[in-house]
Amino acid sequence: MAHAKNHDYHILTPSIYPFLGAVGAFLMLSGVVLWISGNGPWLFAIGLIGVLYVMFGWWKDMVGEGNNGIDHTPVVRIGLRYGFILFILSEVMFFLAWFWAFFKHTIYPMSEYVGSEYVLPEIHAVDAFHLPLMNTLVLLLSGCAVTWAHHALVHENNRKDLIWGLAIGIILGIAFTGLQAYEYWELLVHEGWSFGGDRF
Repeated sequence: MAHAKNHDYHILTPSIYPFLGAVGAFLMLSGVVLWISGNGPWLFAIGLIGVLYVMFGWWKDMVGEGNNGIDHTPVVRIGLRYGFILFILSEVMFFLAWFWAFFKHTIYPMSEYVGSEYVLPEIHAVDAFHLPLMNTLVLLLSGCAVTWAHHALVHENNRKDLIWGLAIGIILGIAFTGLQAYEYWELLVHEGWSFGGDRF
């Protein structure tokens, strides 16, 4: 009985997935550098396959832990809930810091670092009421679909609506990514823009 569990906490078993994920990410990064240098995408593809394998295996294990009913005790559920709340708060603070820095340096530029005169950059504005508006609506609708799926699971235990809501959310997420890529492509090809915001 030395190995019997006499506490409410979930002690994880040793896993190879963090190491494999780190190796896969390193191979992807090195592969992108080599790919850009003209050596082909093969190392990047090997790293991507490794990362996808880790994602599938690790999430499969997590779903198994969540469904067996033994590991997720009330104490563990409280810890997971607090951890997720702290994650959301860290994301809020991250973006707050970005916007704070942007507005601070826009309104009060630091003249001792950038010169004695603030020069307004040349801004080429994108029409926000065409493709960006449509992309924003697609993104909001994907959030509505996931909220519908969450409500179906938590309040009604309706697996059919859960699957439909998640499927619609994933499809709209893919559509959002495609529209974003199309918008960048249009700006790069037809408008002659670069990712730095300047024209070529």
